[in-house]
Amino acid sequence: MAETRRAEVDGAVDRFLAHGVVERGLAPRTIEAYGRDLARFAEHLADAGVERLGDLERRHLKSYARSLEARGLSARSRARALVAVRRFLAHCGDAVGGVPVGELEPPRQSQPLPRVLQPEETEALLAAADPTTPLGLRDRAMLEVLYGAGLRVSELVGLPLSAVNRRAGLLRVRGKGDKERLVPLGEPALQALDAWLEQGRPPLARDRARAGDSVFLSRRGKAMTRQNFFARLRSLARTAGVPSDKVSPHVLRHAFATDLLEGGADLRAVQAMLGHADLTTTQIYTHVSRKRLRETVERRHPRGRRGRGRGAER
Repeated sequence: MAETRRAEVDGAVDRFLAHGVVERGLAPRTIEAYGRDLARFAEHLADAGVERLGDLERRHLKSYARSLEARGLSARSRARALVAVRRFLAHCGDAVGGVPVGELEPPRQSQPLPRVLQPEETEALLAAADPTTPLGLRDRAMLEVLYGAGLRVSELVGLPLSAVNRRAGLLRVRGKGDKERLVPLGEPALQALDAWLEQGRPPLARDRARAGDSVFLSRRGKAMTRQNFFARLRSLARTAGVPSDKVSPHVLRHAFATDLLEGGADLRAVQAMLGHADLTTTQIYTHVSRKRLRETVERRHPRGRRGRGRGAER
């Protein structure tokens, strides 16, 4: 009986996922995440004795939300799972009946400030790559481009040679949703990229079929992967004396945005360079900037927390 109950819901889930691929063009990872979340939802409905989507009631949605919390899932994971269910039920339309899908609100999440490196830590990290070897030239170029253009790590390792306009100092980046954007590179990043392309890449790209069109190559001459770069970044952090658990590709993206805003850059310009669809996503970096400025005052200013003891002696 449980298999019979699951059959209708599973079929509806399959149609929803197929719609996401064909009609909406959702990314494979998004489809995979939806599939996992909705499989959990279908299992919950089967356990609750729901044979048809038309039998779904508000209490089933509430019990599902409670079951996610009972599993110990984080607020972020629960929110993602409930969003998947809302979109699935909205797609099913009349088949669901009169269930108030809009009431299936995700749990409120506190939005933590992204970690950032202090400027001196960023400089130490950039200086950790050895410019006398092809791999060192590659590492330096990847760090400079990541920090100098604020790329996501997937965008960095996926850069093709055709994306680099060295004369104009621009990168043509293909980001989330297959959206394309132009990102300018500063002089240090351009110089590091030139050194890699002219001196470091050719020795690793002797097997052209293996190297393909990728800008950045591994020791074996194949396109760099996210995992490979992450491992290199951790190693460079140890060399630089920066705690390796404090460093990730996304932390350098945060540093790029925060340093731009502290330097007076326009928020919408930073939004365009980061490839954010929504300005509110970029605005979190203004809070990071204020937090870092406050920490600087508290550390350096006589009226800061660390200086209050001296002020009290007057």
